[in-house]
Amino acid sequence: MLDTKEIDRIISKLETLEDEDLAVKLLKEFNDKTKAFGELIMNKNEALDHEEWKNKCDEAKEKVDEILEKIDRL
Repeated sequence: MLDTKEIDRIISKLETLEDEDLAVKLLKEFNDKTKAFGELIMNKNEALDHEEWKNKCDEAKEKVDEILEKIDRL
């Protein structure tokens, strides 16, 4: 998971973007992906076996990393 400093850094970067529409789009994408990842970690679905749950967590983490990289490239 991301720590507070990392989240603050991302928010600050988005707040300073000149293209406000892009900033809003990226913030929504960031929020959606971190929410999905957090829900997987905090609320393990008992219907999933451990390996399936781990794979879903890994995939969600990759998506969070992708949006972080996208924001960092700006």
